[in-house]
Amino acid sequence: MAPPRRSGAEAAVLLLLLLLTTSSVGAARASSPRVPAVIVFGDSTVDTGNNNQIPTPLRADFPPYGRDMPGGPRATGRFGNGRLPPDLISEALGLPPLVPAYLDPAYGIDDFARGVCFASAGTGIDDATAGVLSVIPLWKEVEYYEEYQRRLRARLGPRRAAAVVRGALHVVSIGTNDFLENYFLLATGRFAEFTVPEYEDLLVDGARAFLARIHRLGARRVTFAGLAAIGCLPLERTANALRGGGCVEEFNEVARSYNAKVRDMVRGLRGELPELKLAYVSVYESFLNLIADPAKYGLENVEEGCCATGKFEMGLMCNDDAPLTCDDADKFLFWDAFHPTEKVNRLMANHTLEVCYQEGVL
Repeated sequence: MAPPRRSGAEAAVLLLLLLLTTSSVGAARASSPRVPAVIVFGDSTVDTGNNNQIPTPLRADFPPYGRDMPGGPRATGRFGNGRLPPDLISEALGLPPLVPAYLDPAYGIDDFARGVCFASAGTGIDDATAGVLSVIPLWKEVEYYEEYQRRLRARLGPRRAAAVVRGALHVVSIGTNDFLENYFLLATGRFAEFTVPEYEDLLVDGARAFLARIHRLGARRVTFAGLAAIGCLPLERTANALRGGGCVEEFNEVARSYNAKVRDMVRGLRGELPELKLAYVSVYESFLNLIADPAKYGLENVEEGCCATGKFEMGLMCNDDAPLTCDDADKFLFWDAFHPTEKVNRLMANHTLEVCYQEGVL
């Protein structure tokens, strides 16, 4: 039975408490695994290492990435100083603290039966986005999902395998690269083919088709994240230097418009597929709260990346130039010019879990 829905005021108070703590809401609720597995699709915000195994320049398998991983520094391919939201969600639900990348040869089907990540940094909903940096397109992530299910059936038998997929929490985070790496970077011909509203519609239609497809393949518990305030990324602030270096409002407006369309799409899909427990996760407002009042959340810097402080941040990536890496990543919103720190990832994981409880996904 789904937990009772909270009033707006109660939900707001609880969300504030979640954002003010780095503890996990799920850990308090799940003395035993709440779901059998966490299954992940998307881009670098949730890629736990798949890009390490493909011929792309977009990788995070070198220092200082992974500097603050549990047990000591390890550059696992995660785009951050530590763990990503799926890892933290998995741990909160009583599952392993790291969600393995599907292409990582160090893991097998027994590991994947409790959690698996198909995400690929640099990919998007639009197939053309994946081609920019030769990464895994979303359709291929779904093919891996189908292959995974075949392997799962061979290992567990049809009934147990189906129960894992049906009960698993599917976490989806994708879309930023379609705008910043593709459309606005003029990297493909999309900017000439579509107006911005038309391109938003293309992406929303693609997202809907993806969600309907994984539902046909057995997914029943799904979260789909909206875009953050993409105009406030350190990369965009630097590119906006001639206009004062602040957030690029044009990009933030696109994020708000796209998010509204995604929210409507999610609402409509829930009505059409009553078995699908689908939650839209609003990331935009959470990021704006952190930027507007960083001290409330223990942050001191919301404009620069921890491993890019003092540099001209036109690149997305960190490097091993240690003197230019901050001492305490927990004081920063961003780890590099594009990705959040582990502390902020924990806040986002907590927010995702709370939305799941509110919407009856968990």
